[in-house]
Amino acid sequence: MTTSVLAAEAAAAPGGQLIAAALVGIAVIVLLITRLSVHPFLALTIGSLVVAAMAGRPVADAVTSFSKGFGDTAASVGTLIALGAMFGKLLADSGGADQLVDTIIGRSSARTLPWAMALVGALIGLPMFFEIGLVLLMPVIFLVARRSGLSLLAVGIPALAGLSAMHGFIPPHPGPLVAVTALKANLGLTLGLGVLIAIPTIAIAGPLFARVVARWVDVPAPEMFSSAEPAPPETGGGTAVETRVRPSFGVTLATVLLPVVLMLGKALVDILTAEGHLLRAVFDFVGTPLIALLIAVVVAMVTLGRGGGMDLRGVASSVEKSLPPIAGILLIVAAGGGFKQTLVDTQIGDLIAGWVRGSGVSVLLLAWFVAVLIRLATGSATVATVTAAGILAPLVSTLDPGQTSLLVLAIGAGSLFFSYVNDAGFWLVKEYFGLSVGQNVASWSLMETIISVTGLVFVLLLGLVV
Repeated sequence: MTTSVLAAEAAAAPGGQLIAAALVGIAVIVLLITRLSVHPFLALTIGSLVVAAMAGRPVADAVTSFSKGFGDTAASVGTLIALGAMFGKLLADSGGADQLVDTIIGRSSARTLPWAMALVGALIGLPMFFEIGLVLLMPVIFLVARRSGLSLLAVGIPALAGLSAMHGFIPPHPGPLVAVTALKANLGLTLGLGVLIAIPTIAIAGPLFARVVARWVDVPAPEMFSSAEPAPPETGGGTAVETRVRPSFGVTLATVLLPVVLMLGKALVDILTAEGHLLRAVFDFVGTPLIALLIAVVVAMVTLGRGGGMDLRGVASSVEKSLPPIAGILLIVAAGGGFKQTLVDTQIGDLIAGWVRGSGVSVLLLAWFVAVLIRLATGSATVATVTAAGILAPLVSTLDPGQTSLLVLAIGAGSLFFSYVNDAGFWLVKEYFGLSVGQNVASWSLMETIISVTGLVFVLLLGLVV
């Protein structure tokens, strides 16, 4: 044997060991979450240590890698998630979300109601986590279905499609934000491309699919939330409780779209203006995600909080109560960053990147497939996104900014594939809609799959021109 052949064989053993480490680490995470019901934060932490140990890294180095990834992710993404939660809470507590919903639904005919519900779901899903948006929309879905005489799913599926697509494709949701950070993608460009993909995807998986699914899963709206009118203010000790006045539709919509406009504005200004231009300097500041969301929260405290009749104490209380519910999400996302950093530091990602470069496989298709596998195994869209982003991070060096943003969106599409019994969202939808497991699979699970596959198709189509 020649020296070069011996060297190649020597390099093959560590490569095989690294692949085994990655597969076993992911398997450990999957087993802990799905079989032992371990919290994803603990599962990701343990999985990171398993990967490092099997890759032959010293314990101290493994802890350092995980801690670095955890801290970097918490600092960059955690603050954005916290600001997004504050904004969403103000939107809900002020009555602004109700105002958006009532205005759009009130101007729709029976024929256009499914499309209006898709728009409502997308608007509510823009600043809110999926679970919060679903809870907020359920009374509206029930009432609209009863008043219009349409099937519950004919009204509900479009709203769910809007919520879910925003969750998978559009920052500042946790999954897309983590992927943007891990892959060093341009946030404004990713947001813009995400909106382009989300609009037709929601149309196909929402109103169009709802026409079909309502024929084979026909369930009536339950008698919950039988009155759309708010209860009269309670009184105690002869003093009336504060009367709430909703902010106007225009003010609410402008406030919701403000952070999106600022971030998209930065992307456009970077393209259209030269380096050093004053307008570019301004948008480089206000269009930064942290600053854009911070501005949006401060504005919302005035336009939604005070505009909704809340006093200073009420505004402060709303902001304060937004944080405890997202503690688990923050820990999972940060631990996902730790797992990603472990994969990077063990150079497993470089090995996979080298294989992909020589295989001719589409990077976008591979990213979607990896996210699908992790989604099916764990049931978590967020875990699927952060893990897939970590595995594919080394590929970014070969991609231009447009392709990198599409890589983020391909992962996001894969993370939504076929929600089933290991996904909390599956049970949430099933119980709210009063469906059997079979009916839920035939409606909700299939809708999620349509979003995932349709999203991938549009990602690949954009990849031909971007």
